[in-house]
Amino acid sequence: MTLSIGIMFAVAALFTLIGAGLLLALLRPASEARVYAFRMMGIMAMSLGVVLLMSATAMLRWSVTP
Repeated sequence: MTLSIGIMFAVAALFTLIGAGLLLALLRPASEARVYAFRMMGIMAMSLGVVLLMSATAMLRWSVTP
């Protein structure tokens, strides 16, 4: 695994955790604006993490010689 792929995995994990944290913060009562913002940012951060994870996995598989 190269350094760039490791960094991609780390950033993917970070964004996935941030997104999950924002969505879990919705369990507490909040204003409509806060719920809207946390939901939107949480879903976008989790999506970014998942897509980055898929990209890093593809790069890892392509970089390994069979």
